Amino acid sequence: MNGEHVHVKPEDVEVAIDTDEEGDSGEESFYSEGVPDECLAPIESDFDDKEDIGPAAKQAAPSFEGPSTPAKELLSLPLRGQHHGQLLTRTQSLPHDKTRSRSRSTSKRHKRVRPRSQSPPRSTARSRSQSTSRHKKRVRTRSQSPPHGRARSRSRSTSRRHKQVRTRLHLPQRGRTRSRPRSTSQPRATSSSDGSPSYSWSRSRSRSTSSGSSYVSASRSKFPCLPAASTKSWNTESKRDTGPVPMSFVPARTPGHKLKGLKKCTPLDLFKLFISDEAAETVCKNTNKHAAKNIACGKKYSWTKLTVEEFFKFLGLTFFFALVKLTSLSDYWRKDTIFSQHFPPTVMSRDRYLVISWNIHMSDPDEDVENDKKKGTPDYDRLFRLKPLIDTIRQACNKFYHPRQNLSIDERVVATKAHTGMTQYTKAKPQRWGFKLFVLADSSNGYTLDYDVYSGKSKFSSDEGLAYDTVMSFINRAKLGSGYNLYVDNFYTSPKLFKDLYKMKIGACGTYRDNRKGCPRTTRNALTKNSPRGSIRWIREDPLVYVKWMDTREISVCSTIHEAFSGHTVQRRVNGQNDSVPCPSPIKDYNKNRGGVDLSDQLIHYYSVHHKTVRWYRTLFYHFLDIAATNSYILYKEYCQEKKKQPKTHRAYLEKLTAQLCGVSVDVPAPRKQNDHVPVPTSEQVETSKRASYGRKSCVHCRQTKKTIQSTPWKCKACDVALCIIANRNCFEAWHK
Repeated sequence: MNGEHVHVKPEDVEVAIDTDEEGDSGEESFYSEGVPDECLAPIESDFDDKEDIGPAAKQAAPSFEGPSTPAKELLSLPLRGQHHGQLLTRTQSLPHDKTRSRSRSTSKRHKRVRPRSQSPPRSTARSRSQSTSRHKKRVRTRSQSPPHGRARSRSRSTSRRHKQVRTRLHLPQRGRTRSRPRSTSQPRATSSSDGSPSYSWSRSRSRSTSSGSSYVSASRSKFPCLPAASTKSWNTESKRDTGPVPMSFVPARTPGHKLKGLKKCTPLDLFKLFISDEAAETVCKNTNKHAAKNIACGKKYSWTKLTVEEFFKFLGLTFFFALVKLTSLSDYWRKDTIFSQHFPPTVMSRDRYLVISWNIHMSDPDEDVENDKKKGTPDYDRLFRLKPLIDTIRQACNKFYHPRQNLSIDERVVATKAHTGMTQYTKAKPQRWGFKLFVLADSSNGYTLDYDVYSGKSKFSSDEGLAYDTVMSFINRAKLGSGYNLYVDNFYTSPKLFKDLYKMKIGACGTYRDNRKGCPRTTRNALTKNSPRGSIRWIREDPLVYVKWMDTREISVCSTIHEAFSGHTVQRRVNGQNDSVPCPSPIKDYNKNRGGVDLSDQLIHYYSVHHKTVRWYRTLFYHFLDIAATNSYILYKEYCQEKKKQPKTHRAYLEKLTAQLCGVSVDVPAPRKQNDHVPVPTSEQVETSKRASYGRKSCVHCRQTKKTIQSTPWKCKACDVALCIIANRNCFEAWHK
């Protein structure tokens, strides 16, 4: 059989791709089952050996999934030698001058193929040490047994990286069936130069062939070669973008403060809009019940009933401590030192202030017990102890002010490390550990319109996520109106949220994350790390526009309000010189209107009443006082602006509020200065009878004003002038005026 060509009918032969019995590396092999020896011819996987390919071998369609083709066409596919780069068809024979030694033809990368029943020629016999070499293996057919003295261990003959190549007839497989071949390659139909169909496999290591031909590649790939899906391309700033139609701004109420029904606009009156007398009475009632409960449990301190007037004095001292910072509360009642504070002891004693702060309570203690019984159930309310005050302040925030067109939503952290289920860690905030609040604020002045304390996953949450639910809970078109512009960061931005807001006639703009669902991920004409500063890319998906801008780093913004670029520029320092850099319209407006919540946080932290407490809910109670004081100051500035008056500074406003809460005036009479202007005798007379008549001098004031001479025994010690001091003539007082 060596060197002879045996013809096989094309319809009786097919090529099958299979793996070794234990190997699964993905290499291809041809095998035969039940094929007579005279119907088999040697086939080379590489063309470095001396044996020829059968001249008339034909081949049927592959046995795996894919379109069928005549065997003659598939067998005539050109193959490439792995080292010499030559193209040979399966009907060609290698010249005999290309012969190589057995050691090279049986190397790891050069395999020999023989029929199943054919034994190797004696001329090619090798010693056991060479035939069992790690890198030189013989490839045999399935039914062929190794010659005597050449048996190999199973671990080597079934190596993962060496596959058997065999041919087979159209006979059923014997002894092994598979529902799916291990090879993961898939055929792809192509057209050759003559119009006849051909088939090729695409893998990660495939080699190209000349045009008009295809071949079976020996590379590995998990997925077939499929045509790339059509994707959008990023546009540059040179291409004009058509923005959405501007929405008309139709607020439900006139933007601004709602203080027309208020008779006075003193700091105390504005503060009581948020913490009214009714709310203070509720807090006093619950505080008294909570103190009685604690005393019944064994707490040892004296308690008297808390009244509304005393409660406001308590709040006044709390704001005083925010304005005058000391290390501890007890330092405000220190005596007989140069650091002593004289005002707090005149309002309230130290022990009384401390005992009120220990028992301050907003909810009914009896109802707290009922709520605590629901722990572990969906009906348990973690914020129950704060509910009365939370609802009162939220309603007041919406009632006495209507926002302007630009709004912002962001998180706020109230610092605490209390071990509660609501304590959150926020990496990007100055106070990383604390209670997280979602806040809606007016971008123009930082007024807190609405807020929500995050207490964990809600049973009323939708499938869209926390950010989506938070925004939708704040945006109430019936209360706000239409045409508002909302600015958010990348935690909230999503295409679905922006589209739903657009349907409500609310515009939105914000940075976004590239991996967010629905955002474009195409890289065609996208920005790179080497893109120059000021480069712009955008994609329009009505009503959304996605914009990328290269500043010191790449910035991604999404908007339903703006067009991609309208010619705006910003100043940047480039190479030591100020230069104008193009800036997209969404980014310019985002930087301008994004800081509404940040401005509110800034005003709160200037003079915050926050301090360490034993109970976690008292931490939020002090934060609600900050919100009330800050919002009242913003209303005060709005009122002064309307009346065209010069408003007080923030500190002066809080000083006035503190004094009014404590029931005193800010202006205190200055203490009298010690001086030497006192009356003394004009002469020192030892004898008592001479003190009234001897040593008298004329009064200077009478001589100057009345042009008369009046003698007097008194004079001013500091001025050293004689002055009358009698019942009907007090020249001493008149002189010193």
